[in-house]
Amino acid sequence: MSEAAITVEGLRKRYGDVRAVDGVSFTVGRGEFYGILGPNGAGKTTTLEITEGLRRPDEGEVRLLGRSPFPRDPALLRRMGVQLQASAFFERLTAREQIQTFASFYGVPAERADAMLERVGLTEKAGTRENKLSGGQAQRLSIACALVHDPELVFLDEPTTGLDPQARRNLWDLLRAINEEGRTVVLTTHYMDEAETLCDRVAVMDHGRVLRVGAPADLIAELGVRSLEDVFLQLTGREYRQ
Repeated sequence: MSEAAITVEGLRKRYGDVRAVDGVSFTVGRGEFYGILGPNGAGKTTTLEITEGLRRPDEGEVRLLGRSPFPRDPALLRRMGVQLQASAFFERLTAREQIQTFASFYGVPAERADAMLERVGLTEKAGTRENKLSGGQAQRLSIACALVHDPELVFLDEPTTGLDPQARRNLWDLLRAINEEGRTVVLTTHYMDEAETLCDRVAVMDHGRVLRVGAPADLIAELGVRSLEDVFLQLTGREYRQ
C-alpha cells in the first residue's frame, strides 16, 4: 500500500455501558478511496468523528498526515475537508452565499467558490436558499463546501443517505472524480452497492468493531460468497440490515 495518510490504532469510545467504538484500528494510504461499511449503529460515525478530531477517544491514537487531529490543529484543518452526516448550513443564505462564507474561513477568493459551485453542478441554483434545494442538491453543496479550500483528505459521512437512486449515482460520479484528482477519501456508508462501486478497500464494522478489511472483491472471494451482504453474514452469523 502507498504511504499512509491516516493511521488509527486501538480506538475506544464509551457512552455509559455502550461501547460505541471498541478497539478499532486501520490504515488508509495516500490517494486511497477507503470505506467504513456497516449497518446503522455499527460505530461508523463515532469512528469517523474521532478520526477527524471532532471527538476525543477514551483510548487509542489517530495520525492524519503524520499529525494528531486532537486537540484541534489549525495547520491540519486546512489540509482536510469534512462533510458531516447532517449538513450544517447557515440559515437563510443562498447556495452561493453558503460556499463563499465557507471559502472566507480559509482565505479562498469568491471566484474559487463560484468555480466549485459549477464543479458540483449547482450554478443554476446559486441564488437558491439552502432550504429550497433538493436532497441531492444539498448534499452536493455540502461536499462543495468541504472541498472549496482544496484539501488533501476528504471525510464523507453517509453522503447519499435518503437520496433517490439517480441522485445517488450522480453523487457517485462526483466522488469518483474527487478521488481521481489524487485526494484521499474516507467514506462511511451502510449501502453495500456504494462500497463495492466506489471503494478501493472497506473496513466492515459491527458493534463498534472492525471485523475485516480488504477490497470488496477480495473479501467476497476470500470467504467464497457472492456479495458483501454474504460477507457480513459469514462474519456475524446474521443478515445485514441497512
